[in-house]
Amino acid sequence: MKKYKLTSETKKYGSLTLYRIEAVRDFGDIEKGDKGGFIEKEENLSHDDNAWVSGDARVYGDARISGDAWVYGDARVYGDARVSGKLKLIGGYFYHTKEKDEEIEKVEVNEDYELLCSEPELAKETEENEEDMIEIDGKKVSKSTVKEALKQFTASL
Repeated sequence: MKKYKLTSETKKYGSLTLYRIEAVRDFGDIEKGDKGGFIEKEENLSHDDNAWVSGDARVYGDARISGDAWVYGDARVYGDARVSGKLKLIGGYFYHTKEKDEEIEKVEVNEDYELLCSEPELAKETEENEEDMIEIDGKKVSKSTVKEALKQFTASL
């Protein structure tokens, strides 16, 4: 049974046309009529479980979102990427390979969820005061990055 439909609201992304999605039934935290993010085709987002794309997030190419995964914020998922389980993606670009200059930060929220945040400006944070930085898995990350990631995560609950 389908859980969403492609609407007539579109965004051009390069040569692609992406379609805003709209829930056609209640599931998980989503209610019938809720607007979602943008996908290229129905194959990008499973109709099973509670997977969802929201906000300005975009999923295209052969990428696939499934399980209870959520893609939101300004995240872009494409190529052969697979996002599944209870993963939450809030920003950045996610695809089948990782660029050398891209930093993807993992913040474990609790035993059920991990939060990934790609912060392209992370390298420029060296100018920030050392007191404004915390260490996560051996990497220095600004407190503001972590606070913003957690704020966006909790807003989606």
